[in-house]
Amino acid sequence: MGPMWEALFWGLVATSSLVLGGLIGSWFQLGRRTLGVIMAFGAGVLISAVAYELVYEAIQIAKGSGFPSLGFFCGAFVFFASDALIGRIGGGERKAVGPAQPSTLVVPMVLAIILDGVPESLVIGLGMLGGGGVSLAMLVAVFISNLPEAIAGTSGMLSAGWSRGRILLLWASIAVVCALASVAGYGLFGGISDGGLAFTQTFAGGAILMMLANTMIPEAYEHGGKLAGVFTVLGFATSVAVVVLEHGAG
Repeated sequence: MGPMWEALFWGLVATSSLVLGGLIGSWFQLGRRTLGVIMAFGAGVLISAVAYELVYEAIQIAKGSGFPSLGFFCGAFVFFASDALIGRIGGGERKAVGPAQPSTLVVPMVLAIILDGVPESLVIGLGMLGGGGVSLAMLVAVFISNLPEAIAGTSGMLSAGWSRGRILLLWASIAVVCALASVAGYGLFGGISDGGLAFTQTFAGGAILMMLANTMIPEAYEHGGKLAGVFTVLGFATSVAVVVLEHGAG
């Protein structure tokens, strides 16, 4: 399997949880509290992955250059501005657990979910540069973080009268689009300098952290209550354990 196909494969593995979440949401009724703690766990996993797999690694790559800091704040700002724009057209509640999404808001909701997913998927491809393998910690983080979003979104679309087949097709399409970002992460940045790679990694990290703070964590706490904190810590610890095992094995 060539590296581009490998990037696509791992991108699809990471985003396949959107389809899995669609299947779970189609056939099972999960309570808001359950979705809240799953979301909290995913947030904890992503926070750890951003810290250790993106920011810390970028600082090591480009020590003293300032590129990691610049990329981090640029990524956060770009996500904030894009999120605000999509929110204005109706996509601000894409991670909301509960109320159905009106059919008129499906397009902005899809755009918002892609905005959330692209930085995560991009990093999967970036991690393969220089002959490196895919980051298991980031793979786990992206997979888990997508689940509650897809489950909650599916419940809403079913309430709005969508068929199961149409919903699953939508999630599969979004998964493919986000997986292509993994291919872009590998293909577009193959000859990039260390400073450029550090900038790109922290750009994605800043965007992911802004997404967590503005969307996932508030929803997790609203529906999971105090347990959200417990599961965020568990998610963080799980991701750290994966990082330690992964790099220890290497």
